[in-house]
Amino acid sequence: MNCRPATPTPFELSLAVSDAGLDSKTNQIEGALEMEYTDNLRRGILGGLAGGIPFGLMMGMMGMLPMIGAMVGLPSAVPGFLVHMMMSAGIGAGFGLFLAPFVGGRGSTLAAGLGYGAVWWVLGPLTFMPWIMGMGFAANLSIAGMSGALPSLVGHLVFGAVLGATYVKLGSSDASREFHPHGQTA
Repeated sequence: MNCRPATPTPFELSLAVSDAGLDSKTNQIEGALEMEYTDNLRRGILGGLAGGIPFGLMMGMMGMLPMIGAMVGLPSAVPGFLVHMMMSAGIGAGFGLFLAPFVGGRGSTLAAGLGYGAVWWVLGPLTFMPWIMGMGFAANLSIAGMSGALPSLVGHLVFGAVLGATYVKLGSSDASREFHPHGQTA
């Protein structure tokens, strides 16, 4: 019995070296994707918070914040604003993770933000919010319900526009942190 380890052949050594190089490139790519995912999430949340502020102010002027607070059993303006801002951050995160990676420039991201705001107008006050408030699922999804919710549409469009613009702005200030395969930065 030979207790000495076998000496690798030159072919086995070349395979080990190429596997190590492949692992290194794979780790770099995975790191870049994770960094991009995290950055999209961060920019989406911050964009959602930025869009939530003017929309929340509009809701306050229209007296809607107590109704938002009532969704969590606290029908007053301050809890309503806090709930609204938490929803804004979550909706912004969704934009950053699921929609923004598919748009590129300012115009397309702004358009995506406006469209995203419009979709949330349908999902929020027309569909899910009435259900949460005990009025039934999609209770406002009618001509009468939509006309009554038109001020909310304006707020959702403002939210989406600010979300998209903030998302782009945060991306342009992050250009110095771009990933480059050989470790250089821009």
